[in-house]
Amino acid sequence: MGRKITLASGSEIRAQLLQNAGVEFDVIPARIDEDMIRQSLEAEGASPRDVADALAEFKARKVSDRAPGALVLGCDQVAEVGGEILSKPDSPQEAIAQLTHLSGQTHRLLSAAVLCEDGKPIWRHVGTVRLKMRDLSNYYIDDYVARNWDSIRWSVGAYKLEEEGVRLFSRIEGDYFNVLGLPLTELLSYLITRKELDI
Repeated sequence: MGRKITLASGSEIRAQLLQNAGVEFDVIPARIDEDMIRQSLEAEGASPRDVADALAEFKARKVSDRAPGALVLGCDQVAEVGGEILSKPDSPQEAIAQLTHLSGQTHRLLSAAVLCEDGKPIWRHVGTVRLKMRDLSNYYIDDYVARNWDSIRWSVGAYKLEEEGVRLFSRIEGDYFNVLGLPLTELLSYLITRKELDI
């Protein structure tokens, strides 16, 4: 068995995925200004994929600089529709606006993960999922947000597929772990190849 992973994120779902997969890890959330970094990258013309990748790397580097010898995992997820990046909604009204915008459309979820060691990236992956949302009535959107706000406020796109949000979609193409915000299969393959995990 190899080293314990350090997860540079306070995400409960990512921690649950690693735990369920039998990966030993501890948690040190990275403290970065995600909104400022995202806005700066967008202003420079970075693609949604590059934004997700860069934010994941920022988080991993931030913690890795303070944890010599550790394998530090940084993650980020971006929702993109028509080239526009959606962030986590700041209010129920913003969640309603996001879901109204996504209704009837196909959008992408980009889930980035970067492993750093001694402050340098040693592995990275960005998983992509395409999701086709049903045509939703304004009444349903309002009701959905009112019922689920405490949960969806932490999710890009204002939905959680692992909860009632699955009803919003008619088609999903891609890896379910990427929907949850972690390209888990690819991460495990890398850790096994490096003999950080037994198989």
